[in-house]
Amino acid sequence: MKISAFSYVRNGFTYGVPFLESIQSVLPLCDEFVIAVGDSTDGTKEAILNLGDPKIKIIDTIWDDSLTRGGKIFAQQCNIAYENVSKSADWIIHIQADEVLHEKDYPLILSKIKEADSYPDIDGLLQPFIHFWGDYNSIRNSRRVHKNEIRIFKYDPNIRAYIDSQGFRKFKSIENYENGSEKGEKLRVLALNAPIYHYSSVKSKRTMSLKANNFVYYYGHSDKKLEEAPKDEFNYNTVDRVIKFTGTHPKVMAEAIASYDFIFNHDKSQAVWKKKDRYLQPIEDLLKIRFGEYKNYILIKNPK
Repeated sequence: MKISAFSYVRNGFTYGVPFLESIQSVLPLCDEFVIAVGDSTDGTKEAILNLGDPKIKIIDTIWDDSLTRGGKIFAQQCNIAYENVSKSADWIIHIQADEVLHEKDYPLILSKIKEADSYPDIDGLLQPFIHFWGDYNSIRNSRRVHKNEIRIFKYDPNIRAYIDSQGFRKFKSIENYENGSEKGEKLRVLALNAPIYHYSSVKSKRTMSLKANNFVYYYGHSDKKLEEAPKDEFNYNTVDRVIKFTGTHPKVMAEAIASYDFIFNHDKSQAVWKKKDRYLQPIEDLLKIRFGEYKNYILIKNPK
């Protein structure tokens, strides 16, 4: 069975994302790793080359900063990488530049891929997310963060990133996808209890301000894109809710964790809750369900 992996990144150092650790966490699982590297100015491409792994295939890209509606630029870059994976691949692993897999989960991931491969009607695997916030010991766990996403699926040339690059769908034709005439088919997935360690919100306060500003820019909610971190520091305390992380981190994160000197202690008096969330959160905690949860997948509990 051939497993290919793919990702995309631009100015990974500038945005403080663990893109090197992300790549390294997947390499033991795959036969090739395709990464679309945008026109970076901070040595991102050179750092990837310095990993010196023959599995890595770099695709040079130029970001079109006019694609600022609904995160379209992220879908475009994601698709460029996917289009360059080997057509002989059986299974695909997608990892984003701020996401890392834990080595303790490798056996489970491989066994679940093998199991899912035996079911013709199963398209992929659904993984839970651990969203770190502020530092490596705090997790954001409110209803505002996504619980699960598809990161592993069977290779199909008609699969593409859906809306942005958070999830995927299968289309009858790529032409339909590109002209927007088809919404696509949700992938049918099995649950895989191997978390994605999501480090998007663990970085310096200035870098987080840069990320927060440009994130809304690429979704069309801001008219100005910043080229460097602003003087204003991000206030991590406005997060709605966090809890302490009691598990272990992937080994590839050891150096990053050791060099990180900010300790986040949530000042709950500054927490900002949407009125709806403040009402629903305790109910969801009690019932262990999420009302109105967006699910870009069809979870199959008893495959045939």
